[in-house]
Amino acid sequence: MERSASTIPGVSETTTLRGAQARGRPDLLFEVPHGATRAADYDALRAELEGQFPDDLRDFYFVNTDVGAPELALRVAELVVAADPTRTCIVARCLVPRTFVDCNRDIDAATVASASRPGEMTPGLHGWVRDPRDRALLLERYSAYRKHVAALYDEVCGDGGRALMVHSYAPRSVDVAIDDQIVLSLRAAYQPERVESWPLRASVDLIVDTPERERLADPDLVSDARRELEAAGFDVALNGAYALHPVSLAHVFARMYPMRTLCFEVRRDLLVHAFTPFAEMTADPARIERVAAPLSRAISARPRV
Repeated sequence: MERSASTIPGVSETTTLRGAQARGRPDLLFEVPHGATRAADYDALRAELEGQFPDDLRDFYFVNTDVGAPELALRVAELVVAADPTRTCIVARCLVPRTFVDCNRDIDAATVASASRPGEMTPGLHGWVRDPRDRALLLERYSAYRKHVAALYDEVCGDGGRALMVHSYAPRSVDVAIDDQIVLSLRAAYQPERVESWPLRASVDLIVDTPERERLADPDLVSDARRELEAAGFDVALNGAYALHPVSLAHVFARMYPMRTLCFEVRRDLLVHAFTPFAEMTADPARIERVAAPLSRAISARPRV
């Protein structure tokens, strides 16, 4: 297996895995739009920003970023190529912390920084981004990432391949307002006497339909993924946490390439050594493997085109 990597500083890391017998263009893309999961990712961007931000915003970053998703995407890609050395997979990891701007949102130059109420989709540009210099920098990073992955989707899905949008989510559905008091609200929500009152999420959630229940995901891949994951002991939901909402970039690409994509969430405590919501977490290779194996079997069951 040949491995190559490229980086757009502060924007993305892209890894290409090419099997020994691979020919032609890549046929599988793994996108991790919330791939900024390390303390260093947050600290690097925060050091470039000029404005004032809520106290302990870094704590919100640790709660709200997709720890384990980059490692999961890469491991699934490795297993797929190992099983079929004629395949080529691309793994695109965003390096822009969603704490400031969300690279899984459909944002344009007119986007207004905003808060969100409990239960709403989190905003593309958070309300605490008030300095115009910060706004310009964040929208520049967002635009660079979107341009990069749009080209990858065109290269893969535009040529008949498939794409998977890989996410992880917190174990429980904690609904609080996303505003300047976010850390105080989350610390209250995660108090030992209260945290178990929040609904426990499914081990894996396949995000396959629009809010109007229009299926945009690859139906065969949905069926195979659900079967393999359930056989491996995971409970699987369809649109359990949310639908493929039009405000998301996942929806944009799923609409652009209908029946060629699959967006999914894996519960974060099933991917990390320990779920520590207000501190940096690290992926557990054994737990990553347990989820990656059935996902790779599902993908390998779908013939490449």
